[in-house]
Amino acid sequence: KEMPGWPVYKIKLGTADDLGIIRELRRHTDTLFRVDANCGWTADQTIEYAPIVRDMNVEFIEQPLPPQDREGARRAFAGSVLPLIADENCVIESDVDRCAGCFHGINIKLMKCGGLAVARRMAARARELGLQVMAGCMTESTVGISALAQILPLLDYVDMDGAVLIARDIADGV
Repeated sequence: KEMPGWPVYKIKLGTADDLGIIRELRRHTDTLFRVDANCGWTADQTIEYAPIVRDMNVEFIEQPLPPQDREGARRAFAGSVLPLIADENCVIESDVDRCAGCFHGINIKLMKCGGLAVARRMAARARELGLQVMAGCMTESTVGISALAQILPLLDYVDMDGAVLIARDIADGV
């Protein structure tokens, strides 16, 4: 039996025709989308696109701007009608504080941050700052991804699909 609201598709963007890609996908499904702009937008584009993609059943926008564009991130945060989730801006524990006022949430990746203990501290600090918490993965085996299950109660969103992108997983039954 499917869970309500499932499936959810994460759409990787960051091209010249991002809105066209979403419009085309909408011709084939009405399921919830999460958009990862992969640092490919400006602050102005983020503010402009947010209401458009919200109306196309997009839940949030992940990492719309390049990580070095801190001023743009602050403007996009203030002007976006959708939550903005930090990815490249939140790699290690000390990055969490810098995301407040620039993002509505953070994406924690165990393989980047240093493991479960660090991830738990990052999630706790994000909550103290009023940020949403997501955990994601890299293109990695289910061995690495399954560790995310240990912190599921701490998360608002989870992205555990990296193993479907590898030809042969090293584990079975995880």
